[in-house]
Amino acid sequence: MKFVMTLLATALVAAPAFAALDGAKLYTEKTCNACHGPKGDKPLLPNYPKLAGQNAAYAEQQMKDIKSGARNNGQSAAMKGVMHLVNDEEIKALSEFLSKLK
Repeated sequence: MKFVMTLLATALVAAPAFAALDGAKLYTEKTCNACHGPKGDKPLLPNYPKLAGQNAAYAEQQMKDIKSGARNNGQSAAMKGVMHLVNDEEIKALSEFLSKLK
C-alpha cells in the first residue's frame, strides 16, 4: 500500500500542468484571419472591426454574446456562423492574443 501511495504521489508531482491555449494558432485555425486579416488589423470588408489591440475583456464578452445570441445586430450574423467553432477557453485565449496585437 505504501508503494502505491508513493507511486501515486510521484505521478501527481511529475504530471505536467495544462498548457495555455495558443491564441495565435487558434486565430488561424478557427478562420478568424479570413475576415479580420492575418494580424487583426485589415478586415475583409470596411465595416468589419479591426481586432488588433482590442481590450481583451471587451472582445471576450462580445464573442460570448454573439455565440449566445445576446448580441444580435448587423455584424453579428456573420460571426454567429463561426462561433460554434470555439469554446469559452478558446474565446479567452483569442481575446488575450488580440489584445496584444498592434
